[in-house]
Amino acid sequence: MHKILPKQTASMYTRDGIRLDADIYRPDAEGEFPVLLMRQPYGRAIASTVVYAHPKWYAAHGYIVVIQDVRGRGTSAGEFQLFTHEIADGEDTVNWAAKLPGSNGKVGMYGFSYQGMTQLYAAAAKPPALKTICPAMIGYDLYTDWAYEGGAFCLQTNLAWAIQLATETARLRKDQTAYEALFAASRNLPVTNPEILQELAPESFYHQWLTYSHPDTYWEKLSPKTHLQNVDLPIFHIGGWFDTYLRGTWHLYQDMSDGQSPAFPTERSANGDRSTQPQHLIIGPWAHLPWGRQVGEVDFGVNAVSPVDQMQVRWFDQFLKGINTGLLEEDPVCLFEIGSNIWHSYPTIPIVNQKSYFLSTTGLANIREDSGTLSPNSQAQIPNAFDVLVHDPWRPVPALGGHAAMPAGVFERSACSSASLSHLDCRADVLTYTSEPLTENCHLLGNVAVEIFCSADQPSYDLCAVLSEVHPDGCVYNLTQGYVHCPPGSKDAPTKIQLQPICARIAQGNALRLSLSAACFPAYAMNSGSGTVRSSGELMNAQVITITVNCGDDFPSQVLLPLRVSFTQRRKDAKKKKKKKKS
Repeated sequence: MHKILPKQTASMYTRDGIRLDADIYRPDAEGEFPVLLMRQPYGRAIASTVVYAHPKWYAAHGYIVVIQDVRGRGTSAGEFQLFTHEIADGEDTVNWAAKLPGSNGKVGMYGFSYQGMTQLYAAAAKPPALKTICPAMIGYDLYTDWAYEGGAFCLQTNLAWAIQLATETARLRKDQTAYEALFAASRNLPVTNPEILQELAPESFYHQWLTYSHPDTYWEKLSPKTHLQNVDLPIFHIGGWFDTYLRGTWHLYQDMSDGQSPAFPTERSANGDRSTQPQHLIIGPWAHLPWGRQVGEVDFGVNAVSPVDQMQVRWFDQFLKGINTGLLEEDPVCLFEIGSNIWHSYPTIPIVNQKSYFLSTTGLANIREDSGTLSPNSQAQIPNAFDVLVHDPWRPVPALGGHAAMPAGVFERSACSSASLSHLDCRADVLTYTSEPLTENCHLLGNVAVEIFCSADQPSYDLCAVLSEVHPDGCVYNLTQGYVHCPPGSKDAPTKIQLQPICARIAQGNALRLSLSAACFPAYAMNSGSGTVRSSGELMNAQVITITVNCGDDFPSQVLLPLRVSFTQRRKDAKKKKKKKKS
């Protein structure tokens, strides 16, 4: 490792004359070095050290590291407008960084969240000096991957982020009154009065995001997905199973990856020829931050500690220094399996076998744990069975863990532990359906889906689905969840809920559980019975919503599980298909 020179501060000017400030960390050594660039809106001194090593560490590995305040943030000039200027400003910054004294002309970018987004926007401009990026925890389609999920507004994360940015804006403007009010609100989330943003931050993106509640041209223009169609770079994709933006990481990787498996050349993504450059993916058992072994109430062990810094240095050495690090000979997909708590490597995201578990009930799934069941045998369903779920806006089912709540992660949901924060599965407004203990280990990998035949007594309603693991001692730990904002229900068509992608081992002797509710507040905005509750003033008109969940022959409500198939079994299946095709 190199010694480090004292930090420097430098400025550049964008094409429209706006000054952008940056801190520069350099190795104390002769020669030219590649540049690592991070562009972020939170004040450059922090440099995303909540999840990454300090820039000095990267500089010591032979890189010029540039941490820049984006337009209108930190000490940079101009007006901050969320994502609006990041394509042009990103391109200008890459061109400037490539020409810094001591630079070898090659630039790579890294960072998570907003700092991940600035990489995608800069890449969209295709500056020649930008050779690779390492975006972590991003939104690819901003509507479906960031602001909304299943058509429901992601209230807690959007509101918390908007208040954070508005508080920093008030500080930069030296508006002490607004700063103190917003800071207090940030420490008391969810705020009982979200209108504080309208009063103190009318320019906040939050108001537009609430207004544009359907995918349209507003989101299309803002989303990186629109601008990356012709971009072809080596990309190291980084995500977390409990990150609220995992959908974006997952979708970007699938779109950019050629999906080609050396062992199974027929396994290709829908956009199989999208990228000619290496696309690597790592997903750990992490929330948005931090990236450590403790996620919620569960310690995933020493294996869960982030390896990202070391992996990024290898990645940058490969693509910015031309060093053969062996990366290109390794499987590009690295996934942490919850339960076994070990990493698995794959040549591509594996093809899985889908297995259905059907819901059945004696009609008391909100009262008794033994009433609602999950079975792989559709014949085990009780004919014409149903459960009734009543949502009361006065006491909505609270959010707990998963990817959408704060804090995120794994939490105990039953009454088996006195340390449990909330006995959610014991509530009468939560339906639970539990399988028999598994007779062998079950490995899940990919997207879990739920199809529910239901109807409601109000024009609109929401459904939250949580898939959990039930231990022999009765403790219940969430694995993945999903949420959907529903139009008027219909008994002849199921409501489909897409859950967060997952990689998990359900141990033999444990059981699966599906929990259904009509709210997950404040992770998602509440449904009034006629639509989303957008302000405290609308809450007064919220109605009690009664939802009937149907099971049985005519209404095959089910959970669709992605079962990971072993390498050996997949090869056998491929040979069988080939043999059958020949015959």
